[in-house]
Amino acid sequence: MNSLVESINKLKKEKNAVILAHCYQNVEIDKVADFVGDSLYLSKKAKDTDADIIVFAGVSFMAETAKLLSPEKKVLLPRLEAGCFMANMINIESLREFKSLHPNVPSVCYVNSTAEIKAECDVCCTSSNALKVVKNIAEKENTNEVLFLPDTYLGKWVEKQLEGKIKVTTYNGFCPTHLRLRKEDIENSRKEYPNSKILAHPECHWAVSELADFVGSTKEIMEYVKNTDFSEYTIATEKGVFDRLQRDYSNKTFHLLSDSLVCKNMKWNTLDDIYNSLLREEHEIFLDDTISEKAMACINKMFQITKPLAAGV
Repeated sequence: MNSLVESINKLKKEKNAVILAHCYQNVEIDKVADFVGDSLYLSKKAKDTDADIIVFAGVSFMAETAKLLSPEKKVLLPRLEAGCFMANMINIESLREFKSLHPNVPSVCYVNSTAEIKAECDVCCTSSNALKVVKNIAEKENTNEVLFLPDTYLGKWVEKQLEGKIKVTTYNGFCPTHLRLRKEDIENSRKEYPNSKILAHPECHWAVSELADFVGSTKEIMEYVKNTDFSEYTIATEKGVFDRLQRDYSNKTFHLLSDSLVCKNMKWNTLDDIYNSLLREEHEIFLDDTISEKAMACINKMFQITKPLAAGV
């Protein structure tokens, strides 16, 4: 593995490339990554570099977002078939049908969606700024209803935080990994580790979120651990977060709420895939100019609402 890491790092210098690794990736990819984090943070960091090539170790919607923010750069996805199950649950036809059932209602699009879907929505959001975005667009449009897609659980979690002030009508999408968790998992974990703080992602079923000690985005969960002094934490999100926390905070104890918290698509990328993609400059992301323009308008509206930039997937 060391020789492969050295080869990748050599290629990065030769080709003026940066490697981005989402924190759901296999943890060994961090050895070659220039930046590790959530998808929007990574895309923003890549935009700010002078790199010619971006290699995104993640899934397709993340690489598309990087391309939207850095259209002049070559963006590579090591495994081109690595898609997001949630993002793939909605297409243009189903989006338009959803919107037609609720005419003149503003639409908020989770960043976990394709560029094509973003292009058809009013404003984008992340899991950490969804509440702020929904409140803002409802006030701006003078409405008490907002459409939210594709994740119904994040949307309904936002609605609950709003305490009935805004109706959040959600598309029936979901994250299969987070939805594997059940209320019983939390209850059993409480019995086994009574002193552990349970940290959950808002993509979880609300029966899980309601019982967690903290609910937040990937970035917020990791910051919670960093900024609190508890000795024990139970992680209710994708295993990659658990792996990195366990590595980075050896003075604290971590439990993974369930062994099922693994996104297979996120784990597809390997060091070999990254090396081959960068060596051959293959699996490049291309986007239609018209779609890109509309999708960037959707993202820019989020930036305007959430300055300074709030990330978190």
